[in-house]
Amino acid sequence: MVNKWIGTALLLILMAGCTGEERSPLDTSIYNAESDKIGTATLKETPEGVQVTLKVEGLEPGPHGLHIHEFPKCEPPDFQTAGNHFNPLSKDHGLMNEKGPHAGDLPNVEADASGMVDTELVLPEATLKDDQMSLLRKEGTSLVITSEADDGMSQPSGNSGERVACGKITLKADGDEASDPTEPDKKEE
Repeated sequence: MVNKWIGTALLLILMAGCTGEERSPLDTSIYNAESDKIGTATLKETPEGVQVTLKVEGLEPGPHGLHIHEFPKCEPPDFQTAGNHFNPLSKDHGLMNEKGPHAGDLPNVEADASGMVDTELVLPEATLKDDQMSLLRKEGTSLVITSEADDGMSQPSGNSGERVACGKITLKADGDEASDPTEPDKKEE
């Protein structure tokens, strides 16, 4: 009887290890308002939180706000479909706010004179694992770059200007959008 329980436990452990999709590292493509791919973000689970390695080009030189938003939707030109900042704990916005920050608040990034950003940042409260703080909960989230620097305090989003770029954070690869099987395939003419 004991051997049966041990065998069942081992089988369950093996099955649990095989059922989850690979979540880390996770790559996402970043697109501008014209739907041009301008870079990538790689998200990796670390003991400190989720490490974000951001490599983009084509931004205006200078500081830009960077936030994780609540939905994995990036419809140009304004990316409003991404929703609000990722904030499962209902905190105030801002890295400098004692009542904050949102879980999706990140430090500003600086585009060099050629419009490039190549940096690593950490989201200390976020995870890629199954959890309330997961960037992959429900359908996922998105990473949004804004036209101006985030001031770290203003509600609800840091007075950081327009949304200029967006990338979906999801386990579904780019181009794997679900389609309605009752609709005919769309073909370019």
